Amino acid sequence: MVLHGFYIMTGLNCVHFPHPKSSFNYQGKDRQIVSNIIRSNNSYGGTNIMSDFDEIITSAVERVIPSVVNISEVKLIQDAYLRVHPVPGVGSGFVIDSDGGILTNSHVIMGSRKITVTLEDGRTFEGAVRGLDTIMDLAVVQINASDLPVPELSKDNNLKIGQMAIAIGSPLGLVGGPTVTAGVISALNRSIQTEVTFMEGLIQTDAAINPGNSGGPLINSKGVVVGINSAIIPFAQGIGFAIPIQPAMWIAKQLIEHGEVVRPWIAINAVDVNPKLVAYYNLPVDKGVAITNVVPGSEAEKSGIEAGDILVRIDDTDINNVRDLIKVINKHEAGDRVTMEVYKGREKVRLQTVLERAPSMHPSMRRQVPM
Repeated sequence: MVLHGFYIMTGLNCVHFPHPKSSFNYQGKDRQIVSNIIRSNNSYGGTNIMSDFDEIITSAVERVIPSVVNISEVKLIQDAYLRVHPVPGVGSGFVIDSDGGILTNSHVIMGSRKITVTLEDGRTFEGAVRGLDTIMDLAVVQINASDLPVPELSKDNNLKIGQMAIAIGSPLGLVGGPTVTAGVISALNRSIQTEVTFMEGLIQTDAAINPGNSGGPLINSKGVVVGINSAIIPFAQGIGFAIPIQPAMWIAKQLIEHGEVVRPWIAINAVDVNPKLVAYYNLPVDKGVAITNVVPGSEAEKSGIEAGDILVRIDDTDINNVRDLIKVINKHEAGDRVTMEVYKGREKVRLQTVLERAPSMHPSMRRQVPM
């Protein structure tokens, strides 16, 4: 077998740089970076390959790492040189407001009695929860600090598969400050089912996202934050996920203003229509969502929808399963009026309802921010 190109090991990952005649296609700036390195290899016999690649990674990381924080209960230990280090516990975060606003994952601080935030310069602060959102696994923590460094956040969703991705965080609670892993964006608009919710629109990357990296930033080769590290699939290698920074910041703004995310809701419980349901109840359709419960007194009940109905369409969008229902509802705001097509028995009818404000998932987790 003849391999066209060369490989560079970066931590736990192997980055492939193709031969100039290879058909592999990098995108955008990363494509130009790779081209420059290849030209350097051709001109200087490969002596500058590692130094050029190092410059790409280190320059990007240096722009962001001062804003990365450890979020944990802190213990102090001494290393071999008798230097004292704070030991981060469960997660990471990064500064989004110079006056002490920290963005992280909700599962990082969920259930914490005391939150300690350790900055990159070693200073520690007690943190208070401004708000959390378990649906998209995001939380904002406030610390009493000012003039904190804020990284540049991407202003668009112009990501491409194959683009360089760098994850920064505090995996496994290791001492010595944040760690860095590098890879590429493997896929876009991924959806995953968690123990708490269904998450969609995620970035998939092969940059190692280890335990403790949750809440840290995912950055591009320019040192711009494109996402927030959120989840890994246990027992799988090279599969990690991040929430794109634009929707993450929209949620963060709502958490800061309201302590929660104001989402629309149809006050029903439902399950996917499947072959067993179709056969057992002799349903008229093989796709849709079966209504199992309607909240008494809700707008859904007032509209005439009942347990046993089959919802197959909202406005102009077919509803094939619960995921479709969630996607459609999330495109609206509380107070919007929608038209539903439902089967009552074998009769299809059209009903109108008003989307309500979804109830809070974990109101007990919100804490008063100290003034």
